[in-house]
Amino acid sequence: MTSKINDSIKKRSKSNDIFITPLPLAKTQINMIDYKEDDIWYDPFKNDGSYYKQYPNTQSINEWSEILQDKDFFTFNKKVDIICSNPPYSIMDKVIQKSIELNPRVISYLIGVNNLTARRIEMFEKEGYILTKIHICKVFKWFGMSFIVQFEKGGSPCLSFDRIVWR
Repeated sequence: MTSKINDSIKKRSKSNDIFITPLPLAKTQINMIDYKEDDIWYDPFKNDGSYYKQYPNTQSINEWSEILQDKDFFTFNKKVDIICSNPPYSIMDKVIQKSIELNPRVISYLIGVNNLTARRIEMFEKEGYILTKIHICKVFKWFGMSFIVQFEKGGSPCLSFDRIVWR
């Protein structure tokens, strides 16, 4: 069953980036974040609200975007402290660039294992964001393993890597 699902995802001709995060997994990701009561949380890809409706009950008004509701992440420009969501993998570089532009303290995304590359980690590091937490998980019907990654301004790295091609 799983290989049929994986094959259909790999062989599709048009990307479909709508994969609803199970509520308990979104909560796991949210609970990984050390937050302050007045932090403004932002879900740039709200869809059904797996993340947004589970954000901590803070003193601030939380923000969201959802292209299906005419609120485009790429035009959002408000101050936020934490970005936490499951982004569309087909435009990951663009998502990373926009997330960094918003300059939050924490960026946490659920991403496919193949989307966490040294080049993308370097995109974050170049702007002062350090990969501080990583959680490996598997969602039935999703292709391959996934990572919850958390990048923080000025944090302590949880991972070392190089880009040497070893022979």
